[in-house]
Amino acid sequence: MGLTAAVLAVDAGNSKTDVAVVAADGTVLAEARGGGFRPPAVGVESATDVLAEAVERACATAGVTSVTHVSACLANADFPVEEERLTAALHARAWGTTVEVRNDTFAILRAGVTEPRGVAVVCGAGINCVGMRPDGRTARFPAVGRISGDWGGGWGLAEEALFHAARAEDGRGGPTELARTLPAHFGLDSMYALIEALHLERLEPARRHELTPVLFATAADGDPVARAIVDRLADEVVTMATVALTRLNLLAEETPVLLGGSVLAARHARLDDRIRDLLGARAPKAVPRVVTESPVLGAALLGLDRIGAGARVQARLRAHFEG
Repeated sequence: MGLTAAVLAVDAGNSKTDVAVVAADGTVLAEARGGGFRPPAVGVESATDVLAEAVERACATAGVTSVTHVSACLANADFPVEEERLTAALHARAWGTTVEVRNDTFAILRAGVTEPRGVAVVCGAGINCVGMRPDGRTARFPAVGRISGDWGGGWGLAEEALFHAARAEDGRGGPTELARTLPAHFGLDSMYALIEALHLERLEPARRHELTPVLFATAADGDPVARAIVDRLADEVVTMATVALTRLNLLAEETPVLLGGSVLAARHARLDDRIRDLLGARAPKAVPRVVTESPVLGAALLGLDRIGAGARVQARLRAHFEG
């Protein structure tokens, strides 16, 4: 008798999609990887087509055509109306009897905890924070950029570094080594040359992301302006986490605070230490930890939570990904 496919787990970010088909006993029947999920750029249907390619490969490998529940943690699902629209799009594909769509930050949170309780701050290309309790209560932010009050993320950090470096070179701002290190990364000799190259797109706009590690290296070498940008990011991370903890009445309880995304996972010493110091002052019960687990594990665990799977089933699933 074959294993029953209970959960289809989907973790879809802007750059890639991971899919797992999970049996009722927690066994992973199949996994697949696909392209990025970008509904704002290509539309919901075209973005869902990208998911479908990975989902159909995983289901074919698992030998199933549908599952009990689809647990999808998706980038660009920032508002309830977007979750509803994406839920309808996935439900129309008939991959599972029930479908639940969440923002992809929830996958990182759930991957890092043994029960659905805690707060996660993710800093990759952008920045976001979510919190959850086992009773279903959540805390979250719109997280769509400056119009929703966000500051930070790799893109924002690179722009902040460019801003200060440009002003340092032309005299509008104080001195900073960033005026040298940023253009040098691309083999250029001045901020003027770098600004021109970016403006005329002789350098691809996406390559601005490469400047974030340069910012951290310049801060590590002692540059005051670069260090101030890093310190501001630490303050932003802790502010988001503290607000989420407060909303969920978790400030007085020992609670995991998960740190994820490429910027936080890089474990830059100054950023890491300052986040822990600020959390210790503002949320002494918080227990910070960098998440290294695969986010698709979190999506799958959320699915198992939904169907009422027990601890042994969840432990089997976690062992697969952590092994």
